[in-house]
Amino acid sequence: MKVTNFTYDKSSQWYVEEQGGSEDWLLVLVTYGRCVYWINEKKQLLSKGQWLLIPNRVPFYGRSVPTMIHEKYMVQFNAQAIAESFPLLQSSEYTSASTGKYELILDKLRLMHLQWQDKQPYYLTLCEALLKELFVYLHREWDQAATSVGSTHLVEQMKGYIQSHHREHVTKDELGACISRSPNYAASLFRKVTGQTISEFVHATRIKTAVYMLRHSALTVSEISEFIGYNDPSYFYRVFRRLTGLVPTDLVSDRETIRK
Repeated sequence: MKVTNFTYDKSSQWYVEEQGGSEDWLLVLVTYGRCVYWINEKKQLLSKGQWLLIPNRVPFYGRSVPTMIHEKYMVQFNAQAIAESFPLLQSSEYTSASTGKYELILDKLRLMHLQWQDKQPYYLTLCEALLKELFVYLHREWDQAATSVGSTHLVEQMKGYIQSHHREHVTKDELGACISRSPNYAASLFRKVTGQTISEFVHATRIKTAVYMLRHSALTVSEISEFIGYNDPSYFYRVFRRLTGLVPTDLVSDRETIRK
């Protein structure tokens, strides 16, 4: 599995056409708004949280929905060496679905995009490893398509609770009470649907808040660390680096440069 191109797109005037299909496979995840593809003359409308996988040599074109801004990640890759490991890569038809593991998939793509932009030593190796990991999660979810609408709704309730209380210590007991289920059931269901533990999701939510504050607030790293729930700044540094590949001061430096 060799990554050949990686694009983050934010546009209301995007258009692409591959009349004979591309030499590479294409994976798309929409993160905001909507866009539309025609693949072998079949229309596929994509909204936030939906992914699309187009095989190589399959003709397609895509465009923005008129007057609407959308955002998406697009990964092009050669799948020849890894196709036997992943059934989705053995099909000659495109595949599309909504993902309950949206935050997990998005985090992998963000990290891949960061590596692709920075081009540090071994970045291609890391991008390819992340793409393989991403496909493991997509396949697990695809194989478990039996996840009920009711279960997904319960997990969305838990996500909402975490997003409102992520600065606090969130427990499985609180989430069980949130959905009127046992704590163990809540924790098990959350991991099954999202691919993340409660703790992993809390950390990811905190770090997303931290990224925004590091770029757009005047607070120090220590102040932001405490604000989002980390009383130990050194622990905040470790979690931040593990999830983003950066250290908080990298973003503070960007902020100060912008202000100048």
